[in-house]
Amino acid sequence: MLKARTLPTVLQDMRIPAVAAPLFIVSCPDLVIAQCKAGIIGSFPALNARDEPGGPVLLEIWLKKITEELDRHNQANPDRPAAPFAVNQIVHRSNDRLERDVEICAKWKVPVWITSMGARVEVNDAAHSCGGIALHDVINNTYAKKAVGKGADGLIAVAAGAGGHGGPQSPFALVREIREWFDGPLLLAGAVSTGEALLAARVLGADFGYVGSPFVATNEANADPVYKEMMVKAAAEDVLTSSLFTGHPANYLKGSLTRVGLDPDNLPPDWDVSVMPDDGPLPKAWREIWGAGQGIGAIKSVGPAAAVVDRLEREYRDACERMREII
Repeated sequence: MLKARTLPTVLQDMRIPAVAAPLFIVSCPDLVIAQCKAGIIGSFPALNARDEPGGPVLLEIWLKKITEELDRHNQANPDRPAAPFAVNQIVHRSNDRLERDVEICAKWKVPVWITSMGARVEVNDAAHSCGGIALHDVINNTYAKKAVGKGADGLIAVAAGAGGHGGPQSPFALVREIREWFDGPLLLAGAVSTGEALLAARVLGADFGYVGSPFVATNEANADPVYKEMMVKAAAEDVLTSSLFTGHPANYLKGSLTRVGLDPDNLPPDWDVSVMPDDGPLPKAWREIWGAGQGIGAIKSVGPAAAVVDRLEREYRDACERMREII
């Protein structure tokens, strides 16, 4: 039997042990709402809410829409309430919106905060000030200890095979090292695209799997239709790791590079990893060069986000039954 761990209230009573990862550009209110209504935590990067010059603050509008729609759902379905939602804050020095966005998220009492590209005490404090919890992305044990030392309530272990900015370590090594000293909430990212992978994450010691790529190929996702179809047709061998486009190692679809005239097998030298190029001549990461994790072979069609959650639950329950037979 898997050892039960006492989790913060906001992370309890999930339909399955899965959290939807925040996908840059792709995640939007419609996708988050669909994920939460389907019974898993939905999330989006705060930077996805991009204001038009002179226009309203879009992050406020998004949080109002998500909060009110989930509240209506919960009132109409008291026996099947939606899961909570999360907002991802990029804490890197290049994010000149961070202070403003943190204030807005605290105002709207965002229940789950996900921080990436650095750890900040003041961001964790803001999450706690409104009753939320803070989960931090890490790619190794050293960063994990730093994040917890700065007040993170939980960790997201980003292992090899994760879409976007992924880590280089095997999940077998990364989760084990973190669990030797950390007993708080732990999520595992890295090719978690099936129910079997969710169960494997639990067996390793994680509380949740962090699911990203399958939600690109959904009706609600803010993704180019060509991107969605490319995700359906691709497999793990169609994913390439490169630091070229952001200055940090990330996993991309080879087909998206070919589409903009680049040769995946003959890319220019990588940028210095200490910088994050934003105005260079290369095609832009995420908008033109599309992220993907190595678990994309599980994506067979484009459809509703709820159907992805249904599939994950079915596969997870079946995998649990098989494990019971084995042990």
